[in-house]
Amino acid sequence: MDDITFENTRFDPDLVAFHGIAKEMAKSVGYTAELGIEPQLAQLLRLRVAQLNPCSYCLILHTQAAHDQGVPAAKIAHLAGWRESTMFNEAEQTALAYCEGLTDYALAGFPTLHDTLRGLFDEKQVAEIAALVINMNLWTRLKLAQGATPVAKG
Repeated sequence: MDDITFENTRFDPDLVAFHGIAKEMAKSVGYTAELGIEPQLAQLLRLRVAQLNPCSYCLILHTQAAHDQGVPAAKIAHLAGWRESTMFNEAEQTALAYCEGLTDYALAGFPTLHDTLRGLFDEKQVAEIAALVINMNLWTRLKLAQGATPVAKG
């Protein structure tokens, strides 16, 4: 991200303590937190939330974070089409479906998504996945609200 800066075009979230709240959550489930779920899966979930919302700041940050975590470039590029792919294993597909369900909460389908997730992950991992998705939704909406606009340097 050395070649991009971000400009707040709407408001400064530090004036109303939004960043403080989000940073507290990020300590436990943010992209540098130690979790029980696979680090690559965590990055895919964060990036998928960024795609769904769509947050330019988060897309740039979490594309780089996924790359840094060792997620193959083709998998990162193909994430939006995960349903039509064999690049994602069953656990990833289940977690991505849950991520989408929690981000765009559909009352009719969400309980089934949760039950399916519990079939592949233990209770702590399910809680981590939910917290991670909730945290990412907080960050993406914060960055969208403040108008975090990427500006190319030079």
